Amino acid sequence: MLDLDSNGHKIQQNRERMAQKEGGGRVKTGDQLGAKAIAGAPTAGGGVVVEVREKKGPLRAAIPTMPFPLAVICLFLNTFIPGLGTFISAFTVLCGARSELIPQRGVCCVFWLNVAAAVIQILTAVIMVGWIMSIFWGMDMVILASYRDQGLPEDV
Repeated sequence: MLDLDSNGHKIQQNRERMAQKEGGGRVKTGDQLGAKAIAGAPTAGGGVVVEVREKKGPLRAAIPTMPFPLAVICLFLNTFIPGLGTFISAFTVLCGARSELIPQRGVCCVFWLNVAAAVIQILTAVIMVGWIMSIFWGMDMVILASYRDQGLPEDV
């Protein structure tokens, strides 16, 4: 398909290939429905980004959404004792904290996934990987808690 750029020059565009390179959400254009694009990025043909969703692994999707003060405490604990804040957050699942994975796998499975994440953080803290993972886990908990308090969707 031939389109004009801002200077009026003809350029060859393959919308589907461009959209696949950009990756991300779904785009609706006049002749191409369902191509991929990044939210906020210009799309071929002036399409509109309809949906952007990050794919999470089971361990990351199992992070519970807790009250903000508890999430900050878990971040603090994870910073100084890797895995401890994650281990405590596992018990918040049993106390009613929500998680993206609960509807698919159930509360018990999400609890054990959080315990597994804590054990991984503790065992790999010796080589610094677990300590860094533990800090990022705590930051994700705080981000999810802030979304909860603001009433925003919980897609991190």
